[in-house]
Amino acid sequence: MNTSSTSRTPRRQFIKSSSVSISTLATVHLTSGLRAASPNEKVSLGIIGPGGMGRNHIVNINKRKDVEIAFVCDPDTSHQANAAKLVESGTGIKPKQVGDLREILEVKSVDAVFIATPDHWHAPAAILAAEAGKHVYVEKPCSHNVHEGRLMIEAARRNKRVMQVGTQSRSTKHVMKAMELLHNGAIGRVLVAKAWNSQKRSSIGKAAPSAPPSHLDFETWLGPASKLPYQRNMLHGIWRWWRAFGTGDMGNDGVHDLDIARWGLGVTTHPRRIAALGGKYFFDDDQQFPDTQNVLFEYAPSAEDGRPRQLIFEQRIWAPYFEQGYENGNAFYGTNGFMLLGKHGGWKLIGPRNKLREQMSGSPDLRAHHDDFFRSIREGGTPNADIEIGHLSSSLCHLGNIATRIGRVLEFDPKHEQIADDVEANAMLSREYRKHWGKPDGA
Repeated sequence: MNTSSTSRTPRRQFIKSSSVSISTLATVHLTSGLRAASPNEKVSLGIIGPGGMGRNHIVNINKRKDVEIAFVCDPDTSHQANAAKLVESGTGIKPKQVGDLREILEVKSVDAVFIATPDHWHAPAAILAAEAGKHVYVEKPCSHNVHEGRLMIEAARRNKRVMQVGTQSRSTKHVMKAMELLHNGAIGRVLVAKAWNSQKRSSIGKAAPSAPPSHLDFETWLGPASKLPYQRNMLHGIWRWWRAFGTGDMGNDGVHDLDIARWGLGVTTHPRRIAALGGKYFFDDDQQFPDTQNVLFEYAPSAEDGRPRQLIFEQRIWAPYFEQGYENGNAFYGTNGFMLLGKHGGWKLIGPRNKLREQMSGSPDLRAHHDDFFRSIREGGTPNADIEIGHLSSSLCHLGNIATRIGRVLEFDPKHEQIADDVEANAMLSREYRKHWGKPDGA
């Protein structure tokens, strides 16, 4: 697609006021950003970070008739070339290859971007995209820290852009049905939810700083993150285990199950108290995040019944054993039964006397999540995994990692998103940025 020559009606003027209150931001109605009146016009799309999960997005988007990938962007030219080839092989149209995401954002005919970069680029790229008038699909966790998530919400609401987070269980039928049952009282009042991340990861080994490969623009890859020397066990994919770039496996895989746990528990705010124990019990390598974690989140009593609620997270990324039938999964404990759920596999609803009352199979539906995103762009409204939902669930990962690292109970103020009486822990709600064009305003 020749994006520079496409004729379309002008985009609406974006709201730039930063004085809108948070309560107002949360209720802004999202509007369609397509410039054409015809619902048959293709959405022009840029893929930022087309390796790994970005490649999965391309495979699915290639099958769509209502979307056209106009750009692929990556600081690794080998990823650029592979992604462009994949798009062309599936659609017959070769997208433009760029290494700097600003080249996409400057093109007015691009409607939306998919951001499947390392975690440290999620918020900077999403905020820049929203400010440029693009709708955003951003991978999980949506942010690298709690403060970034709030800035993302503000950017999406201020510019009236759709911002969908890549927790596809929010659009998956068997999970949606399970949530409907839980919220309608199928097991009574759900007071405790549990999420577990149990699988076998590989050691990343130990390495010394070295020169980056010639096909990688490491300076652009670093972006606004702290300046660190390249080493071979830092990327690709391995960045997840480095604090400057990732959020550990709690933010990588755990966020999916934490999101489902929070959803089923029916809580729509942050927890008030977080306690955790964990560390590196198994791996002897350069990983900077725990391979073993147990985290407890306590939510304030609800206005509905005056009872607090608890969310439990367990992580063992050296134990590839299924718990209660699920490698990664959830359990919901109610006053009249419990439910076991796996995003892969389905769920079982157990009533009094351990009687199986109902069950349903299923697997994550990425295509349905894409459908929801593009439908929200065309029709307006809030997507299933709206940025505010993603922020609350991603923040569980950040708070859990902070509590594990600090080794003491955190008293969290959900309204102001601050940790009380703990200067060291409170500083970890944000991060240090180097001087860079990607640093979010207000960070």
